Amino acid sequence: MGPGDRGPKTTEDRSAPVDPTGVKKWFIDNKLLVITLAGVLAGIAVGFGLRPYHLGPDALIVISYPGELFMRLLKLMILPLIIASLIAGSASLNAKMSGKIAVRTLLYFILTSMFNAFLGIILAVIIHPGKPELREDSTAIVENKRDHKILDSLLDIGRNIFPDNIVQAAFQQAHTVYTEPKTLFSNASASNDSVPLVLVREIHYRSGTNTLGLVFFCLVFGSLLGTLGQKGKVVIDFFQAIFEVIMKMVTGVMWFTPFGVSSVIAGKILGVSNVGQVMSQLAWFIATVTVGVFLYQLIVMQLIYFFFLRRNPYKFYWGLSQAMLTASATASTAAALPVTFRAMEGPLRIDPRITRFVLPIGCNINMDGTALFLAVASLFICQMNSMHLGFAQLATIFLTCTAASVSSASVPSAAMVLLLVVLAAVDAPTHDVSLLFAVDWLVDRIRTTNNMLGDCYAAAVVERMSKNELMASDAASMEPSTLPNGLPTSNTEVEIGIVTPGKKSIVSNDAIIDMHLHNETNRI
Repeated sequence: MGPGDRGPKTTEDRSAPVDPTGVKKWFIDNKLLVITLAGVLAGIAVGFGLRPYHLGPDALIVISYPGELFMRLLKLMILPLIIASLIAGSASLNAKMSGKIAVRTLLYFILTSMFNAFLGIILAVIIHPGKPELREDSTAIVENKRDHKILDSLLDIGRNIFPDNIVQAAFQQAHTVYTEPKTLFSNASASNDSVPLVLVREIHYRSGTNTLGLVFFCLVFGSLLGTLGQKGKVVIDFFQAIFEVIMKMVTGVMWFTPFGVSSVIAGKILGVSNVGQVMSQLAWFIATVTVGVFLYQLIVMQLIYFFFLRRNPYKFYWGLSQAMLTASATASTAAALPVTFRAMEGPLRIDPRITRFVLPIGCNINMDGTALFLAVASLFICQMNSMHLGFAQLATIFLTCTAASVSSASVPSAAMVLLLVVLAAVDAPTHDVSLLFAVDWLVDRIRTTNNMLGDCYAAAVVERMSKNELMASDAASMEPSTLPNGLPTSNTEVEIGIVTPGKKSIVSNDAIIDMHLHNETNRI
């Protein structure tokens, strides 16, 4: 046997397990994603498998009950998570940096919403999903007893951004309604059916968290808190601790995701009557929205990410799989926010100062999928009623969809209410909206993934655009003196460049910049 020859293989060597593809390691690293996907498939199988038995209302409630509890657990954490993340995040940035990041974030959100509205119009014109014969199959009618104006929606945004009671904003939001004028007496003889009834505009409050008002208050509060130095350190640490506790709660809740998702999907499938007939009638509408959503997700978003970050965008996309499944199952960007935070600050390693600033804002005003849906749905109903739309009307739909998507709530089926506003802007009939309610349970889940992904990609892009400011802030915070602003800490301090409050640093400015650049090269 020559010196270069290997000895005979022993039994131990031959029996050693070989896993060249790393499949086992992949399953271990992504076990939560795998079982969540299994839950989705199980929900679909159970839903369609039990449909032939025509289960009663009590059985449907029992099947949907685990999903209801899962949704309630997620929603339970939304309010403290938004408040804690925004105050801790904005307090870690100086006022000038907060202003720059806010401008970049809002500009990104507006431009992407405009693009999605434009994409929806183009696809609806090319595919032409609306057919006049569909109106004959629609029996449900939604009565339109009040006016719907885009002006009211825009004014309601301002009223909610500046609430007059911050406590009330935690559970109520302002909205405009039209009511019949109240009279002290009725005069039947004086009534005249030919005289149109003039409705009175009133400001009412409805149940639901006014997240726009809370976001504004927390941003201002946190920015000013960061200027207090050591006086504000205790308060910053308090909100940082709240955020850390909520994220630990999220980690525990995530293991219930497969059961909750399976229950939600099965309940929705069982609760829809005549699924086959509805799908066949609205197949082209569903296809148009789906093509637009995935065209934007798989191509446009990835190009934006690659243009700004010069990295493989699909690795980033894959890292958001768990958050996408949660957003799709719950049909709510807000409900998926805790999971989104976990993915962005964990495996994807986006700077917490950016995620805690961008994600809560995007959760409320960045509705890319909603803008696309509103454009397609508006043209679908116009085509169904044989309406010819000129350039001026298409431009009106484009602007109205963009503005309406900003005022959309991050809750299931909120876009259906805004669709009435868009249709009223071009004098299109609104009673045909009832036809879309039959498939909104499905389309809502498709477009919600666009909304959630838009927030995440915005955070990645804004972080890259704000790299110089973040590095300067890191360098300033690492000066050999006690930190004045008490920056929030994290479980991975070195990786994200954040220093524990109150500690003295012996690292030079050049060293922290080198460390920041080293982390940039090692990230996905």
